[in-house]
Amino acid sequence: MTSSRPLILLTNDDGVQAPPLLALHRALREVGELVVIAPEHNWSASGHSKTMHKPLRVSPARLEDGTEALVASGSPSDCVALALLGVLDRQPDLVISGINIGANVSTDLTYSGTVSAAMEAYIAGVSAMAVSLDSHEPYPPEAAARYAARLACLLLEHPEGAPWLLNVNVPALPEEDIKGIQVTRLGRRIYRDALVKRRDPRGRIYYWIGGEVPTGIPEEGTDIGALAEGWVSVTPLRLDLTDHERLETLRAWFAPRP
Repeated sequence: MTSSRPLILLTNDDGVQAPPLLALHRALREVGELVVIAPEHNWSASGHSKTMHKPLRVSPARLEDGTEALVASGSPSDCVALALLGVLDRQPDLVISGINIGANVSTDLTYSGTVSAAMEAYIAGVSAMAVSLDSHEPYPPEAAARYAARLACLLLEHPEGAPWLLNVNVPALPEEDIKGIQVTRLGRRIYRDALVKRRDPRGRIYYWIGGEVPTGIPEEGTDIGALAEGWVSVTPLRLDLTDHERLETLRAWFAPRP
């Protein structure tokens, strides 16, 4: 008999044994039926990577508390694709990716394996949410998980129309100090990447891409600004990357000359 409860797929980009994934699972157990398909290792900053040149394998796994899960040999996007294309007996009603340690704001979205997994669901017509915690060090993820559960309930209560793609960032604060939820737009990230050049013991040159931790401009109404003020940032996304404001400028370049 088919379950009447909504089916929620959980994944991440930090691997199936990442503690925030378990926190997310615990917070969502009362919201719907859960299934976990997560990568076998860390895929941070992998972007929207899909495996097309080798087989993918899915194996049974368990979270730290013994909860049954599935582990996949591919990327976070692969995990979602596997679920939607037939590994699961039925289609998920919602996909949640996270909880990532480290905010995913502004142009981070183009790098993020966490966000890319949610995008994979959205492309297939399934509402999805990426959840990240604004901390560069391990931080208790329970508050972020509870906010994710609250947002999941709202998404499941409003299934009509086009699917949703939400990017959620939670400040690394005690839950009582979080001001609430603010709906935001993407802000402006500032990267200070640096190329480190070294030589190995054989004298061959190799490189590390390093640098300082990215910052951002905390403008009002943006994801970066909301986090700076202690709000949970919720940004609705879409995948139309067209620069609509410059369409006519570009068309003018190719217009017939008199």
